[in-house]
Amino acid sequence: MVLPSILFILVFSYIPMWGVLIAFKEYNLFKGFAASPWVGMTHFRMFFESPEFWDIIRNTFCISLLKLAVGFPAPIILALMLNEIGNMVFKRTVQTITYIPHFISWVVVSGLVFSMLAVDNGPVNEVLLKFSLVREPVNWMSIPEYFWGILVSVGVWKEIGFGSIVYLAAIAGIDPALYEASALDGANRFKQIFLVTLPGISPVIVIFLILGIGNILNAGFEDILLLTKNMNNGILTPIAEVIDTYVYQMGILNQRYSYATAAGLFKSILSIILLFLANTIAKRLGKASLW
Repeated sequence: MVLPSILFILVFSYIPMWGVLIAFKEYNLFKGFAASPWVGMTHFRMFFESPEFWDIIRNTFCISLLKLAVGFPAPIILALMLNEIGNMVFKRTVQTITYIPHFISWVVVSGLVFSMLAVDNGPVNEVLLKFSLVREPVNWMSIPEYFWGILVSVGVWKEIGFGSIVYLAAIAGIDPALYEASALDGANRFKQIFLVTLPGISPVIVIFLILGIGNILNAGFEDILLLTKNMNNGILTPIAEVIDTYVYQMGILNQRYSYATAAGLFKSILSIILLFLANTIAKRLGKASLW
């Protein structure tokens, strides 16, 4: 039963890794992979010396850290809240409503965001104007200061329900006798969350935190691309361009395949280093670890 999954990963994840050698070549589409000349670290040096390098690194880390700081605890909090609901009909309804956005394409989500924040007849501006919170409609998607907040908020809304599934499963595995014992000791439901529930699911939290830190350079691709590139005005580019969108811009649109591969390989190496560091720190602190 595991064999198809192993073959899938092997064919689509490991065999294509041979292509990272393009980063060390001046790849020519017509000459082919073998005939393209070797250039060593030239493309890495060009990437490090590019004018936009530090802006891209800043945007990648800032957006990723915001997503981690807000998006990581959000499903934990939702799972804790759902666990305290006694009415099963209401609980299942909330679970369904929060799960659904995960299965909606980012193309559709970006369209919803543009419609909600539209200057003309956008629901958000209509409500703000009705309650006199603003004097005139705000062009939310053209103001750089608002973009990070919009991006993170939409991401949390889309993934919070699906992310809570694992934590709800972990909570269900906690021995009910622990709750009974804490209640006999005088702990109310709120105290039981900190004394029983959170310690009981802490290994799962640590594992997902390690994976989140290792994935921190994946600031986003589809969400950022769809929320910025469709504007076609370049206003958001200085604060929205991350490594993934930059690789797409250089590799696909500008056809600089070797340069884009070098930038992508740089991101992958940093991700591996962060993953090892997070796992080592967790292990030394006596917490759960990946290995």
